[in-house]
Amino acid sequence: MTDRQPGFDTLQIHAGANPDPATGARQVPIYQSTAFVFRDADHAAALFNLQEVGWIYSRLTNPTVAALAERIVALEGGVGGICCSSGHAAQIMALFPLMMPGNNVVASSRLYGGTYTQLTQTIKRFGWGSKLVDFDDLDAVRAAIDEDTRAIFCESIANPGGYITDLDAIAKIADEAGLPLIVDNTSASPYLCNPIKHGATLVVHSTTKYLTGNGTVTGGALVDSGKFDWGASGKFPSLAAPEPAYHGLNFYEALGSMAFTFHSIAVGLRDLGMTMNPQGAHYTLMGIESLSLRMEKHVANAQKVAAWLEADDRIETVTYAGLESSPYYDRVERICPRGAGALFTFAIKGGYENCVKLIDSMELFSHVANLGDARSLVIHPASTTHRQLSDEQRAAAGAAPNVVRVSIGIEDPDDIIADLDQALTKALA
Repeated sequence: MTDRQPGFDTLQIHAGANPDPATGARQVPIYQSTAFVFRDADHAAALFNLQEVGWIYSRLTNPTVAALAERIVALEGGVGGICCSSGHAAQIMALFPLMMPGNNVVASSRLYGGTYTQLTQTIKRFGWGSKLVDFDDLDAVRAAIDEDTRAIFCESIANPGGYITDLDAIAKIADEAGLPLIVDNTSASPYLCNPIKHGATLVVHSTTKYLTGNGTVTGGALVDSGKFDWGASGKFPSLAAPEPAYHGLNFYEALGSMAFTFHSIAVGLRDLGMTMNPQGAHYTLMGIESLSLRMEKHVANAQKVAAWLEADDRIETVTYAGLESSPYYDRVERICPRGAGALFTFAIKGGYENCVKLIDSMELFSHVANLGDARSLVIHPASTTHRQLSDEQRAAAGAAPNVVRVSIGIEDPDDIIADLDQALTKALA
């Protein structure tokens, strides 16, 4: 091509996907191999010394998985990245080079229930801590940062409520504190939101969701903006000081903007083993080829369904940010200019019991613990994804007992509305 920068629709098909040099295969092959033959002893040594890029062992690098990582990096506008076994793995991989025992991460209180538990409970086993605050309260975010804070974490479109984070404001706080901002962009996808353009340092995804788009395979991705100075503060020795876990290499000194990516491969994937399998990567590569088309349909359907729900007197509230009544409506054009996504919640009259009746009455919607599928999905967070939280924590996360979460699919919107209508009629009979 010319020097023209390819558009999103072109990148989602072509990035990372040159014809296979051995066979000419147009689609990225599934390299189902655990290991790759070295040309000679010097070649092997150069790979392990990070002097040459290539294939060693599929726990570290694999051509199919690398093609997927390259495509996601291109769509997010980063310089490097990796793919791993799940979205939760990607979150741990993002924190792993940054944190030491005694360090903490400041995170939004509006998070997916599993992430909430990961940050408040699981990471304690590593000696890490977390402080969860309302990210709409910028003073509270600033106040939560202390000398041991090593990262700030949020979701671009928060799960389950679909709340849109003011990434520009949070990035400014992160910059003032000299800290990396990690943004989970799962609910938006890179088509709706580009966190790096708003100041994010690292972007994580559950590729299981919109990127794959068909509910077939789990996976995660981590993208580095390449813009953070890891050596400025002395707070990130794994990246900007001799790393004892890799022959004393100073990754930032040796690799510059690619330091985080290479550390994630050479140390993170090597030792944590959170590896994506090549067949799973292939499914996601195929899914991404239609990402923009699907997201446009998801958003259009969600807008129509949310407006219908808001006008129904059986519904108490609808959280969709694309509605003019939403307190996040003004952020849509700035943070997610192509639309507010397709994930939101609504509260129905009658509370917990009626939510259960509603879900049991659904016919088109699938009752599953997933989102971002081509199909419309529904779940009751208070009894499932957010069950482990206290009542106060559930309320703060937008998962009160009378709340149902929907992920609007790409079916005919009138059929989606008809299913909601009949289920509401049965639930509130």
